[in-house]
Amino acid sequence: MKVRLLLAGLALACAVPVLHAQTPEEKGLEIAREADRRGASFGDFQADMRMVLITGRGDTSERELRVSTLEGTGEEGDKSLTIFDTPRDVRGTALLTYSYKTRDDDQWLYLPALRRVKTIASRNKSGPFMGSEFSFEDMRGQEV
Repeated sequence: MKVRLLLAGLALACAVPVLHAQTPEEKGLEIAREADRRGASFGDFQADMRMVLITGRGDTSERELRVSTLEGTGEEGDKSLTIFDTPRDVRGTALLTYSYKTRDDDQWLYLPALRRVKTIASRNKSGPFMGSEFSFEDMRGQEV
């Protein structure tokens, strides 16, 4: 009886394909590739947005902005332009981002009050974007 159960167990184990357990890194990469595949070939994109900033005390301030994105081809990534319309103190502030698949992105911030363009260096991309919880790195295209 024990021999039959053992043989039946071995036969069942051989019949079932071995399942490959994914590591968290492999699963994350799979999700990122699928998201990239689903987001491909959009061409261009425009959106009007509202950013609501909330302080630790619960005070809020709103900013309205426009975002335009043009999908890149080949080694080029997407190109994106974000322009702030309100409030008055940030009106006209613009962020231009050129994303690349194989190297660091290029970003430029136009500050109308100073009438200057500031290049966002790679080492500063983790800094806060326009007083929000977003970083400059968050404002670029995501490449797998």
